[in-house]
Amino acid sequence: MSNQVIQIHEIVQERYAAIATGEAQSCCGVNSDCCGVDSGVQLYDGAMLTQLPDSVTGISLGCGDPVTIANLSAGEWVLDLGSGGGIDCFLAAQRVGVDGYVIGVDMTPAMLEKANASKARMGVNNVEFRRGHIEALPVVSDSIDVIMSNCVINLSPDKQAVFNEAARVLKPGGRISVSDIMTETPFNDDHRADAAKWAECVTGAIMVDVYMEMMRAAGLVDVQMVDQTSADGIVEARVGMPRVFSARVTARKPA
Repeated sequence: MSNQVIQIHEIVQERYAAIATGEAQSCCGVNSDCCGVDSGVQLYDGAMLTQLPDSVTGISLGCGDPVTIANLSAGEWVLDLGSGGGIDCFLAAQRVGVDGYVIGVDMTPAMLEKANASKARMGVNNVEFRRGHIEALPVVSDSIDVIMSNCVINLSPDKQAVFNEAARVLKPGGRISVSDIMTETPFNDDHRADAAKWAECVTGAIMVDVYMEMMRAAGLVDVQMVDQTSADGIVEARVGMPRVFSARVTARKPA
C-alpha cells in the first residue's frame, strides 16, 4: 500500500474506534444518531428497527438504506462492506433467514468488538464479522449473492480496488447495493489532502459519474442510481467545498 493509503486507513480507523468507544461522534456532525430518532434524519423505515437493540441502532453510521433496495431473498449470502456496529448485517440477516448467511467486513477492532457483542446479546447465528480492508476482502471469490455498503466506500483511498474486489467475490449474476456520499463537483487537491475531513465522510467523496464509471471498469453492469437526497443533517456542511449528497446505486455482475 502507498503511504497515502496507509495514512488514510489509520486516521479513519482511529476516528471510528473513537466512535465505537463513545469518545467521538459519527460523520453526522452534530447529530450522533443517524437512524433519525433524535437527529430528524430518517434513513430507515422505523418498522425495520423494532427488533434491534439501542446498542445497534445507536451506532448507525450510514447515509441511507441499502438493505431495502437490495431486495434480499431467503437463503442468500450477503456481504456488508464496512459493517461498523452491524445494523445492516442484522437487518439483512432477518431477510435471508436461517438458510442465508451475512458477512460483515470492517477494519476497526473496536467496531468488530461492538458488533460481536450485539450479535451475542441478540443470539443471531447467521451473521459473521471479519476483520479486513474492503480493498482486499477476506472473502472467497464467486461466493456472495449480494454486496451492500452504507457510507463507507467514500472513505476508501482506493475505490477502484474496492469495486474490483466486489466483482471478484460476487457470484455470476450477483448484485451490489450501496448507499454513499457523493459530490456534484470534484474536491481540489488541498481538500483531498485533509485526511481528517476525509475520515468525516467528506473529502473522500467523488463525483457520482466517476463513482459509477469505476463500477463499470470493475466489470459490473446495469449500474444505476436509484435515488439521491440532500446530505444535510448527515454530513456537516463545509464552507467553500463542493456540495455533497447521499445516493443509492445498484449494479450486478454478469451471469
